[in-house]
Parts: sequence; structure tokens; C-alpha cells
Amino acid sequence: MRSKALLALVVVAAGALALTVALAHGGPKSVKAASHREAPLTSQDPTIDSTDFYAFVSPDKPDTVTLIADYIPFEEPSAGPNWYAFSTHARYDINIDNTGDAKPDLTYRFTFADSPKGNFGPLGCIASPCQFYTLVKIQGAKTTTLIRNGAVGPNDIGPKFTPNYASSVMAPEVKSLPGGGQVFVGQADDPFFGDIGAAFDAVTFRNDFGAKGGGKDAFAGYNVHVMALQLPKSAVKGAGDVIGTWTAASRPASFVGKKGNRWVQVSRLANPLTNELLIPTTLKDQWNSDTPSGDAQYDKWLTSPILAPVINSLYGLQIPTTGRTDLLAIFHQGLPGLNKFGTVDSDMLRLNLSIPPAANPNRLTVAAGDNAGWPNGRRLGDDVIDLAENGLEGFFFTPKYAPALLGDGVNGNEKPYQSTFPYVAAPNEGFADSHGATQPVTP
Repeated sequence: MRSKALLALVVVAAGALALTVALAHGGPKSVKAASHREAPLTSQDPTIDSTDFYAFVSPDKPDTVTLIADYIPFEEPSAGPNWYAFSTHARYDINIDNTGDAKPDLTYRFTFADSPKGNFGPLGCIASPCQFYTLVKIQGAKTTTLIRNGAVGPNDIGPKFTPNYASSVMAPEVKSLPGGGQVFVGQADDPFFGDIGAAFDAVTFRNDFGAKGGGKDAFAGYNVHVMALQLPKSAVKGAGDVIGTWTAASRPASFVGKKGNRWVQVSRLANPLTNELLIPTTLKDQWNSDTPSGDAQYDKWLTSPILAPVINSLYGLQIPTTGRTDLLAIFHQGLPGLNKFGTVDSDMLRLNLSIPPAANPNRLTVAAGDNAGWPNGRRLGDDVIDLAENGLEGFFFTPKYAPALLGDGVNGNEKPYQSTFPYVAAPNEGFADSHGATQPVTP
């Protein structure tokens, strides 16, 4: 019988094994996961917790790139009257490096202010926006204000207060940017999907091996807050075709118990999986406070992943435990011929702007020959759990370990994404309360 200690490790390692096994024998296999509650500090400070970050060439406007940063995990739609909102004591950045030094050449910064009406009514400020945002572009020493006092889309309360949310609330809040492009800020359905409840319970399969469906999407019915940008390629492109991008949030030093008037970075996210499952827990908060240009100090956790020996002992695999230059390429360098970029080892979501959107996107991305998905950027519909669980059994290492095609039974989001910007689905409404069971009616 496996010890409880090893079982606990495999619960934590489920996603990481997907990556280590899937990439074990050269070549990229698409694996990623959401960053919900991924570090000690962010788990206690959800308004600065970036759950997921996406970067892709816009499918309906291939001369543009779309960048989406999701914050605040597991927003319960009916959790009023103090509805979810961005922090007014934080700066939220979307950074773009187009020169390869892992430093931002462009920063799009969002800051937020509460409505003067406040959130003090019996049902909160739902008749008008609760928050407004300012968006500035920072390029070198120049700062340009793009949007001032833009309305943040309110939470989706229900059919009386916010009817026809996608058309009546989301669409009007899509604003044009000076010089081209669009922006949307507001609530949306969490676009990530997967049966993480089963995955964290010692990688359990609910229905046979899961390939026939039957999984439970742990994120179904929950919302996040979104900052989405659609920018002309010409506005972000450097001398080459590849860019590196990431999101980060900062707070005033005093807010996090530090001295001085400076701003302190408290979270960041580019490639999924990096911090939550490859960086040791004792270093997760430090990693969040560092910038990509200093990520070479974390190379050793990629080239010698600490979870690989544990997985080998649990499943009798022979996953390489040292010399993992494949992981280094995926997370810190980019893949030759796909999105290799930069002179500094750094965690950035690298996107090759010359690769057009896929006519028929495959949820298994590069593993299925679709180079328009992760690790070349990341699209909303790129799957993770199916590849993770197949990787867990060694499917991508050697077929002899795979008794069947595995899956979590969740192959897509519970709500269809929109076909136009901002692409994310409208938020789940509080009145519907998809988590609650209707009680029997008393005669």
C-alpha cells in the first residue's frame, strides 16, 4: 500500500507530472493548468491573484493580438451584497517584451476607483457601475492615458437587474483604444475548465478512464474578473515575430507590511504551471515578487524537477529527473522553430505572431499538430486535464504504460466562448445559482 505521504505528494503533483511526462521524450506536448490559489500570499489576497493569462492571435481579426488577464478566483455569482471587484489599492499590468531581454518594452496598466455612489445600498451598486478604471500605456519614459474613468462591467446579479448580460452589459463596455485596438474590463465566466476535484483526489477517474465524458467541471458556474486587450500586431511587434508577455499585480509597500512609498509586486503569471507546481512552496511568494529577467535563478527547478522522482516511485516510470532541457525550453526559452525568443532565461508566455489562427482549433494544441496553441501563447479553449492525466499514466512517455485513452471527462468550457472580442463567455448570474439544488415544493 502506498504511504499517505506519497499519496499527498501525488495529489499536489498531478498537474506537474503531466508536464514532466508529456515532455519527457522531446518535442512539445500541450499541458497547462489554471493558477487559482497558487501561492500562500495570493491565496489570502484573492483580488491580486491572477487565475489565468492568455495570449493569442485574434481568430476573427488576425492582424491583432488578444491578451486576457483573469483575476479573483472562484467568484460565487450569488455572493452579494458586497460584490466582487478589483482592488483600488493595486496596480494591474499586462507587460510585453518585444526585444528579448525579459523586461517590459510596453506596459498596459489598469488602476481602479470605486463609484462615488459607493457599495452601500441594500443590494449594492448594481443600478450603475461599482467601479471605474484608468488604463495607461507605458513605453520607455512616456506614459499615455488611453482610457480614463472607463466603467467596469457590474457583476451579473440576475434577470431583473442585469438582463441579457452579454448584449446589454458586456458589449457596451468594449471600448475602442486610441491608435487602434479594444479593451474590456469586467466580470466573465471563468474560461478555465477541468475536473480538478477528481485530479486532486489522487488522480481519480469518475467514468472508467474518463475518455467518454462524465467529468465534473470544477470551475463551472464560477466567475472571474477580466482585463482584456486587443491590440494591432504592429503596436506590439519588435524586430522579430515573437513577443513575450505576462501579467503582474503590485501593491503599495505599506499594504504588504514593507517600508517606503514604493510599489511592490505581489503576483505574476505567464506560463501556467510554473509557480504552482514547479516552484517549491517556500519560494512561491518570492517567485511572484520577482521579474522575468531574474528567472535564471529558478532554472534548476525545471532542469531537475523535484516531483519526477516521486512520480517514478509511485507509477514505476522512468521519467528523466535531471538534465531537463526540454522543460527549460518550454518555460524559460521557447521552442526552436516555434516560439524561441530572448537572450535571458525567463518565464514569459511567448507568442509567435506569424503563426495564423487555426481554422479548426484543437484542444490538444501542439500535441495534435495545432501550433497556434500553448506553449505558443495560450487560447481560451486549450485543454489541460486530458493531457495531464494521459501524461500521468505515461502516455506520452511510452505507450506501454497507457491501458486506455485517459481524460477527466471535461473537454471544454461549460459555456461557449464568444466569437468576437472579448471572447470570454458572459458571467454566471447570481439568481440562477448553479451550485444550489432546488428544494422540494411543500404542497
